[in-house]
Amino acid sequence: MSERIREKLNILADAAKYDVSCSSSGSKRKNDGKGLGNGHNSGICHTYTEDGRCVSLLKILLTNHCIFDCAYCISRKSNDIERAAFTVEEVVELTMNFYRRNYIEGLFLSSGIFKNADFTMERLLRVVKKLRLEERYNGYIHLKTIPGASDELIREAGMYADRMSINLEMPTEAGLKLLAPEKSHQDVIKPLGYVQNQIIQFRDEKKLIKSVPSFVPAGQSTQMVIGATPETDKEIMHTAHDFYKKFSLKRVYYSGYIPISNDNRLPVLGSAPPLVRENRLYQTDWLMRFYGFHVNELLNDANPHLDIDIDPKLSWALRNLHFFPVDINIGSYQMILRIPGIGVASAKRIVQARKFGKLRIDQLKKIGISYNRARHFIKCADSPFQLKEYQSSQIKSFILAESQSKYLKNDTQQLILF
Repeated sequence: MSERIREKLNILADAAKYDVSCSSSGSKRKNDGKGLGNGHNSGICHTYTEDGRCVSLLKILLTNHCIFDCAYCISRKSNDIERAAFTVEEVVELTMNFYRRNYIEGLFLSSGIFKNADFTMERLLRVVKKLRLEERYNGYIHLKTIPGASDELIREAGMYADRMSINLEMPTEAGLKLLAPEKSHQDVIKPLGYVQNQIIQFRDEKKLIKSVPSFVPAGQSTQMVIGATPETDKEIMHTAHDFYKKFSLKRVYYSGYIPISNDNRLPVLGSAPPLVRENRLYQTDWLMRFYGFHVNELLNDANPHLDIDIDPKLSWALRNLHFFPVDINIGSYQMILRIPGIGVASAKRIVQARKFGKLRIDQLKKIGISYNRARHFIKCADSPFQLKEYQSSQIKSFILAESQSKYLKNDTQQLILF
C-alpha cells in the first residue's frame, strides 16, 4: 500500500466512524464457486450476526468533501479538517486486498456529497459494480443511499448491494432545519419509499420468475443523531416507530451526539456523548420489535422521557403493577415476555417446561431468568410473598440495591485477585 493510500485510509476511515448503521443480518448472497467471498448468513464491522459471531468490515467514506454545512457533521464544508477522496479503483483494490488477507468480511461504503447527489451516487455505484462484476466479489456490501440521487441510480445500486441505508439525521423536521437548513426529511423519505417499493416488486416477480435477481436482500436501515437537538425520547421513538411501520426497516440506529464544534445552535455536553440515553433508546427499540410493546406504552405524554437509572421494561412494569404478579404456570407467553428479568429465550423455555408440571423457583433459575429481578413480578408454585406487599418505589429500590451490591461484590473480588 502506498503512503498516499494509507493517508487517505486514515482520514476516510476516521470520518466514517460517526455512522453507526452498519449491521449486516439478513443477507443471503451465496458464493457460486466462481468468485471470492460469501455474504450468506454473515455479517460485518465488529457487529454481531444472528448466530452470535462478531465480524468486521472495511468501513470508509469515498470522500469527506461535502457541499453541505450540517452543524453536527465532522465533514461539513465549513469545518477546517484534512480532506481526501478515493478513486473508484482505490476502493476496489483496498477491499479486495483486505479481504484476501482475511482482515474483513465485507464493505461499508458511504460518502460526503461532492458536486451533487447523482455525481456522488454514480461513483458509489461504480465501486459496487466493479466489485461484483469484475472482481467477482460475493461478500457483504452495505451502501449508503445519497439523498437526492435519481431513482435509476438507486435502483441499479440495489442490484449489487446487500443492504442500503440513508440517514434521517435528526428525529424531527424542526431539529433538522435548525442544524441543517439545506436538508429535509422528505429527501430521506422519498428514496426509502422507492427502495421499499422495489424490494416488494422484485420479491413478487421472483415468485413467478426464478431468475429474477435479488434487490437489497438485507433491507434498509437509518440513523438518528441523539442529543444534538432537544427532542424528547417520546418524539425520537415515535419517529422510529413510524419509519419501521412505513418502510419495513431492518434497524433504526441511535447515535449519541459527539461535540465537534462550537456552533451556538448545539448543546454543551462536555466531551462525552449521551451513551446511557443511547442505550435506553436501543432497549426501547428492542422491546417494540421483539417483545410486543407499542411505543405508546413505553413513552407517552405522561412519560416523555426514559428512566436513566432503570431499563424501560422495568420502568413500564413499575408503572403498571396492576398487571402483576403473573402466574408463571398459567400466564400467556405475551405476558411472560413483559416480566422484567425474562427474555425471549427464557419465556419460550418456560412455556415449554410448564407442560410437564408446575414450575418452582429453582427450576426458573435453571431456565436462565434473572430471578432477583423477576421475583418481584411473578408467582410460581413456591413463591414466598405477594407483590401487593410492596409499592413500586420500594421494588425499584430493592432492584437497584441488588444491582449495586452485585457490582460491589465483583469489584471486591477483583481487588482480591489482583
